[in-house]
Amino acid sequence: METVEPILQDARFALEDYLHFLRVERQLAKNTLVSYQRDLLDYIVHLEGEGYVSIEQVDRSIILLYFQKLKDLGKSTRTISRHISSIRSYHQFLVREKISSHDPTVHLETPKLEQKLPRVLSVAEIDALISSPDSSKPLGMRDVALLELLYGTGMRVSELIGLDMEDLHLSMGFVRIFGKGSKERIVPLGTGAIKACRVYVEEARSSLLKGKQATALFLNMRGTRLTRQGCWKILKGHAMEAGIQQELTPHILRHSFATHLIENGADLRAVQEMLGHSDISTTQIYTHVSRSRLKDVYVKYHPRA
Repeated sequence: METVEPILQDARFALEDYLHFLRVERQLAKNTLVSYQRDLLDYIVHLEGEGYVSIEQVDRSIILLYFQKLKDLGKSTRTISRHISSIRSYHQFLVREKISSHDPTVHLETPKLEQKLPRVLSVAEIDALISSPDSSKPLGMRDVALLELLYGTGMRVSELIGLDMEDLHLSMGFVRIFGKGSKERIVPLGTGAIKACRVYVEEARSSLLKGKQATALFLNMRGTRLTRQGCWKILKGHAMEAGIQQELTPHILRHSFATHLIENGADLRAVQEMLGHSDISTTQIYTHVSRSRLKDVYVKYHPRA
């Protein structure tokens, strides 16, 4: 197969300058630089293959044809979006450095990414999961409280293991959570979570402490703060005992918390507040989950679906 000679010299020389700019001025990570270089080399090789001899010849229609080619090759929307970002930034650099007189990426739209719906557990699976620990033993009492809090508040695993005793207010029925950026939020507790936490605090936590002093709410067998890895291990073990087939992570319990609230008519703003989302658009994914599940029910049960 005949190879195409590198005839787009201005673009290739400019690429070296651009990568130097990203490395020195922007101080981008090595992997990010490699991604930019790969995307832009593919772009330049495509232009050379189409017979262009100068970057000045490139206009919006040429770039759109290139993206259509990527789509025809089966590239994902996410990959095409990354290419658009790389090429747009490159052309902006060319104009800024007066290597090119125009930016063909102006008004170029980035394709909307497919939004992956989060996996959630059914209410029956949640019940089986919370029932799986041996609640007659200290570790079992701890695990019931841990599971009730994860599902009952939708908190992240980092927030859970960061809880101190003073953050839990059982008599008033709420827990104080410090989220991303140490942003504080107050989340109410249900009766199941209150009961499980009270049993753990009053009957099990002192035996795990073994005479030590600790501010952490959740402790491991050594009497020290439970780690993220420890929490994942607890979830994995109880998921197997409960017969849950899918891999279970703390985030799936967070998704389940939000989805079940929305399905039962909870206000989106209230769910946003409890999850600690700064932007409601992040929370809106759960309305899509709810609609998707409604459609599944319709198709399954309606006689003329």
